Amino acid sequence: MDLGALTSGLLIGLREGVEAALIVAIVLAYLVRTGNARHASRIWIGTAAAVTLSAVIAISIFATVGAFEEPYEQLFEGTTMLLAAAVVTWMLFWMRRQSAGLKGELQASVDRALGAGGAWGLAILAFTAVIREGVETALFLAGQATSASASASSVAIGAVAGLGGAVLIGWGFYRGSRAVDLRKFFRWTGIALVFIAAGLLSHAIHEYIEVAEIAGVTLIWTQPAFDISGLLADDAGVGQFLRAIFGYSASPEVMTLGVHLAYLVGVLWLYLRPLRPASPAPRPTVAGA
Repeated sequence: MDLGALTSGLLIGLREGVEAALIVAIVLAYLVRTGNARHASRIWIGTAAAVTLSAVIAISIFATVGAFEEPYEQLFEGTTMLLAAAVVTWMLFWMRRQSAGLKGELQASVDRALGAGGAWGLAILAFTAVIREGVETALFLAGQATSASASASSVAIGAVAGLGGAVLIGWGFYRGSRAVDLRKFFRWTGIALVFIAAGLLSHAIHEYIEVAEIAGVTLIWTQPAFDISGLLADDAGVGQFLRAIFGYSASPEVMTLGVHLAYLVGVLWLYLRPLRPASPAPRPTVAGA
């Protein structure tokens, strides 16, 4: 059991699972409050379908890891990790921007579905809301499993535990619990995911460098920036833990190190800066005024 991979999977499953669980909890609570609790089964049907499809996608990607020969294995792994880093980056900023109005938007969607007389529209609403989180989770976990293929099972176990915790948080939210400060939760887990995504991105660059070497292409800035394997190796102990979570390397190439640091500095700065308030709509002019 790789503790680093387990922790990484736990964090991803918890963070992504909480987003999906909150969406379901908000919709269910609104149905109950508006006297439409009889339609709750449609929400569960849509949610179950989204969870099932997400699991199928995740299992398919996990089963593909390590199934190719060189250089296609490196291409697949590099592309998977690059895509996972891109998806989680987009998700972080989308959630940061939309979180303030998410509840109102969901409730408006429920009203539209009920107003149209099609309660099955609620199943579609739940499916589309949850499947986005599910596919993002599958891709991100696949990126983590690819970066540490020998510890893929630890990533999966951690993810299942994290999703279980997310279900409990969602249930607590539905029951009116305020034990978890969701604003702080999303902020701090978001920061942790930025570090994880930086590791995935640097691993992806490393895989592409290997593809170039196999093809006999010489790239610039591929020499080791430093080598501290004697001090903190990345294949055992604390170094292995840091590698599984944050993409630590004891001897990174200059290019991978530069990309890693540039991503961390740039994305953290954008993520932590205050949101600009929405500009007020222009007031209409009155003819003859």
